[in-house]
Amino acid sequence: GEICAFKIHGQEIPFEAVVLNKTSGEGRLRAKSSVDCELQKEYTFIIQAYDCGSGPGGTNWKKSHKAVVHIQVKDVNEFSPAFKERVYKATVTEGKIYDSILQVEAIDDDCSPQYSQICNYEIVTTDVPFAIDRNGNIRNTEKLDYDKQHQYEIRATAFDCGQKHATEDVLVRVNVKPVCKPGWQDWNKRIEYRPGSGSIPLFPSIHLETCDGPVSLIHTTIELQTNYIGKGCDRETYSEKSLQKLCGASSGAIDLLPSPSATTNWTAGLLMDNNDMIFKFDGKQGAKIPDGIVPKNLTDQFTISLWMKHGPSPGLRAEKETILCNSDKTEMNRHHYALYVHNCRLVFLLRKDFDQADTFRPAEFHWKLDQICDKEWHYYVVNVEFPVVTLYMDGTTYEPYLVTNDWPIHPSHIAMQLTVGACWQGGEVTKPRFAQYFHGSLASLTIRPGKIESQKVISCLQACKEGLDINSLESLGQGIKYHFNPSQSVLVMEGDDIENINQALRKVSYINSRQFPIAGIRRLKVSSKVQCFGEDVCISIPDIDAYIMVFQANEPKITISGMDHFARPAAQFESERGVILLPDIRIVSTVTKMEPPVDLKEHDRGNQPVVLEEMLHNLDFCDILVIGAELDPEQECLELDYVELQGKHLDATNSTAGYSIYGM
Repeated sequence: GEICAFKIHGQEIPFEAVVLNKTSGEGRLRAKSSVDCELQKEYTFIIQAYDCGSGPGGTNWKKSHKAVVHIQVKDVNEFSPAFKERVYKATVTEGKIYDSILQVEAIDDDCSPQYSQICNYEIVTTDVPFAIDRNGNIRNTEKLDYDKQHQYEIRATAFDCGQKHATEDVLVRVNVKPVCKPGWQDWNKRIEYRPGSGSIPLFPSIHLETCDGPVSLIHTTIELQTNYIGKGCDRETYSEKSLQKLCGASSGAIDLLPSPSATTNWTAGLLMDNNDMIFKFDGKQGAKIPDGIVPKNLTDQFTISLWMKHGPSPGLRAEKETILCNSDKTEMNRHHYALYVHNCRLVFLLRKDFDQADTFRPAEFHWKLDQICDKEWHYYVVNVEFPVVTLYMDGTTYEPYLVTNDWPIHPSHIAMQLTVGACWQGGEVTKPRFAQYFHGSLASLTIRPGKIESQKVISCLQACKEGLDINSLESLGQGIKYHFNPSQSVLVMEGDDIENINQALRKVSYINSRQFPIAGIRRLKVSSKVQCFGEDVCISIPDIDAYIMVFQANEPKITISGMDHFARPAAQFESERGVILLPDIRIVSTVTKMEPPVDLKEHDRGNQPVVLEEMLHNLDFCDILVIGAELDPEQECLELDYVELQGKHLDATNSTAGYSIYGM
């Protein structure tokens, strides 16, 4: 009548049943080892009850009917969510709002829906323009800008429904792709140039992005803008006489605007630029050239050359602005020859005397050029082969658009006055004075009687020492056409193949052959037009605005050494050969370089020495000046055997104030 046991049927069931009260038949079902919901969520087995029965060993027990037991294992939130991937990556195009950029996914190893389901995702990184929904979809909350940020790295976490979060955040990388914009890519806005570097490429890695447009022709213009440097670009700053020697010009040019000195004092009162070669005229100044500097008879062949920078004249009918004028000194107001600007026209006046001609002859030659009033530097050469007068402007020939005739001037005893920057009015006024003042800047104004200059020399005299260049012309791609302007400041390229144009543009370089170039910025502009098949212009290519930074060259230090005094018997000075003044003179030019010696140890580099290096370069002039009272020409003079100057591009001038050797 009692219950003695419960028996469970089934293999590897981790439960057992024990009898608590034999009389009432109450028992307890318990786990005999740990159960794990993640391994098995539920168990189903059969249980039977046994009475105490009779006989040894309970072999005659009676058993109950079979009862089915169903057990569910309750879950504990022991696992954290984990993401399926360590890193998620996506690429988006700038300027768009996406519904979903990508989806992150986390899983949880807990067994119950409550603890194994992911209920929420969250972005951990602050201040990023992204949001995530409960399904793990990441979207951007504002339009992304490639120029502002190329890539975003954001971290996200996941929560199960028991609010347990992932132990490790996941990294999400979002790359921003620029909208395809046609244009030049991979170029630097600033290009650095150190003096003596030779030719350096401007855009060594440049390439054109056309966004898969079907391109049939590319036309590109590269412009080096230097009109604010010196006289329009970096040119040699030697004196005009030295430069003419260097260019092989005919000798005999007379400098009408020399730097003020003891022998050339007529420019002393004029306004000068920082550069002592440039004279500024403000409409209130003129200079009288002393008698004897320029011969009275220039002959039928002569040349006037000058640099001029001039802007529009104020007023409707502007007054004549005199560059050069030869007029009556007193009594009358006749202009014998003159070069002047009038209403943005350049006019050359040449009146012959009656003893040279007695007929109606060409007297006024007019040129109308935009450059005369564009406020930029230009080089003008007036070649006179009477009755023909030719103007060269920046090396290009221009014929006069108007020539007017006049009668010759009657001969008279009146002396003439040559002036620069204004014209001398000797008659028809109560007191002789300057009139017709020039407004602008002039430099290197010379007159050469008896000879005219060749085109080659004129080109050399106005040549820029800086410009665009192409490295290895022979390796330019097939089908590339190119053209330089005369000063090599503008290069035009054209081709039908994008890669060939890319290669050609990578070879475009800047060169400055001056040893001591003007430091500062040179602006660069690259403009392009693209044609597509069957269309004139299909895509627009933005211009490139870049600049070259030319660094300051180390200035040379010129050292003169030799005896500073000596005494000789008077008889030697009176001898036919005289006395050599500077028998042991030595002129050395050095320049500082900051390069340390090769064998300098590493720890000594802090106080590295400045290396002085002797340097070869052209000197502009050498003056031997007399201090104090000038030489008495009746008793003493300085002399130099002209044989010493021959074949050396040198020339010299001698006066009672000293001796000047100039050239290269």
